[in-house]
Amino acid sequence: MFLAHFVGDIHQPLHCGHATDLGGNTIKVNWYTNATASNLHKVWDVNVIETAMEDFYNNDTATMIEAIKMNISHAWSCEEKQWEACHSRKTTCADRYANESAALACNAYKGVVNGYTLGDEYFFSALPVVQKRLAQGGVRLAAILNRIFSGYRRLQSS
Repeated sequence: MFLAHFVGDIHQPLHCGHATDLGGNTIKVNWYTNATASNLHKVWDVNVIETAMEDFYNNDTATMIEAIKMNISHAWSCEEKQWEACHSRKTTCADRYANESAALACNAYKGVVNGYTLGDEYFFSALPVVQKRLAQGGVRLAAILNRIFSGYRRLQSS
């Protein structure tokens, strides 16, 4: 469970955001309405996904997962093998995943200031990033687990 959590976290751009604002945790924003107080980190951890679930997937996780899987097998199919590739058999390439997230975090901060209300424009720019990072994290976690357990099977059959 910890491995899945850590792989997921490193794919969320603000987990590799600015240390000075604790990855967006100290940047207070409103999500769509002034009544919904949040912070920039939570927007990326929770709000974007919840809004997409409500607006596009009828609050059905299975439907959202199917949409992401469809993108993996179609829109991102030429990238998938690169996502899972890690040339080390002993490490997870976490530094590469973190560098990708840090680069994406730069855009997550653009135009955002304390007290700002984030709405459609921000949501529609963040959603494709969130969906792709979920896909990348899932593909990479599967590859890591396959590497771990393929070695385990070899040890058992010896």
